[in-house]
Amino acid sequence: MDISKNLSAVTERIRQAALRSGRNPGEIRLVAVSKTVSPEKIREAIKAGVTILGENYIQEARKKIEEIGGAIEWHFIGHPQSNKVKYAVDLFTMIHSVDSVSLAAELNRAAEKRNKIIPVLVQVNISGEETKSGINPEETARLLTELSSMDSLSVRGLMTMPPWFENAEDARPYFIALRKLRDELSERHIKNISLTELSMGMSGDFEVAIEEGATLVRVGTAIFGPRG
Repeated sequence: MDISKNLSAVTERIRQAALRSGRNPGEIRLVAVSKTVSPEKIREAIKAGVTILGENYIQEARKKIEEIGGAIEWHFIGHPQSNKVKYAVDLFTMIHSVDSVSLAAELNRAAEKRNKIIPVLVQVNISGEETKSGINPEETARLLTELSSMDSLSVRGLMTMPPWFENAEDARPYFIALRKLRDELSERHIKNISLTELSMGMSGDFEVAIEEGATLVRVGTAIFGPRG
């Protein structure tokens, strides 16, 4: 498994997808998803140029961050449990998965106690799948309005996970839907809310996501290989 070679290939695919859609490749940031990946492989990825790592589980991430350190950005892309919120605020540069007022309020309280402002994304369940976290698209404006008064949160945009498809093109309508939702919500000019980020696209479909406006792509297996 040549992580450096894989990373170069993914970076080039990001560049090509951006250029194809008339975008500046510099607008797109790669989140290397390191769930279940060993610290040794993570260090290899950092050496090869990875600057953002994405983790799904607080416990697992804690150990890695203690071992590897915080010289790079760590993003939390899983769903934080209530009793782990304070650790999420301590450990991560950005949280991609806020989907309720109660979770947002807990994050806000924890950040306030630590005198921090934590960047967050609102996770939207565009597909309506019951197995996925995320707020319904119709309720997103209400949630953003609630978040606008939480001074220790900095809302930066939206995140989604479409259903898994063999063919990446099948995910395109979900990416389009999130971008359109973002554009509609931006027109409301909700105070203290910035919607510049769209976190969408994974190993199987990130190029399509970029063509539809992704600014953060979460890529794991294409860099680190299949999970063991």
